[in-house]
Amino acid sequence: MVSAGIDIGSRSIECVLIENGLIKAARKTDTGYDPMSQAKKLIADLSFDSILATGYGRNLFELEYDSKTVTEIKAHAKGARFSFPEALTILDIGGQDSKVIRLDITGKVVRFEMNDRCAAGTGKFLEIMAQALGFSMDTFGTAAKNAQKSLGISSMCTVFAESEVTSLLARGENPEEIAKGLHQSVVKRAAAMLNRVSPEGPVVFTGGVAKNTCIVKFLEQTIHREVWVPESPEMNGAIGAALIAGEN
Repeated sequence: MVSAGIDIGSRSIECVLIENGLIKAARKTDTGYDPMSQAKKLIADLSFDSILATGYGRNLFELEYDSKTVTEIKAHAKGARFSFPEALTILDIGGQDSKVIRLDITGKVVRFEMNDRCAAGTGKFLEIMAQALGFSMDTFGTAAKNAQKSLGISSMCTVFAESEVTSLLARGENPEEIAKGLHQSVVKRAAAMLNRVSPEGPVVFTGGVAKNTCIVKFLEQTIHREVWVPESPEMNGAIGAALIAGEN
């Protein structure tokens, strides 16, 4: 039996096929302005026995395909345990939301906290700040790690932070030092969520932002805990959805 999971997020869409407990295929695309059109293209040539959708656009998928859905929380919990069977804490930072999930030893969700009301501390926040500083997303984290010191950013609101960055650049401040301050502000916000929801033990870090090695480094230094990153952290939600589809 081949099961599929599709994670329709605000910035990207991921799809995974799982057969006999192994990932058979994985692909992704940008969400764009028409999520369902993009989702259809992504799965058009795939063959599977069952599929579950998760993410922001899961209800659109449910209406289009008369398919069941699964919440992001359950999908990410399942995906994290697939990569790290002993996982008890998950930090997921995606394009426009962030969440912390705590599990019991059986993998059941016992508590979670989610920030989906603003872009603060998310991939979108980092993307806008990188553009304001003239960095690509590939070089933004490296620039922050290279900085000798950090210039703090007082606001986590995307609009106000961008204005603050512009003012710092106008004063002639070092872009790398500003980048470091921005990365540290994202980590500080994530660490506060972790301390509230699940303050002990290793953390499985998922979502596109987990590919930023500077964020991973600063997070480990801040929380003084191990941070485990899956091979493809942005695929975690789709993996979890595919696993649940197979169980159902």
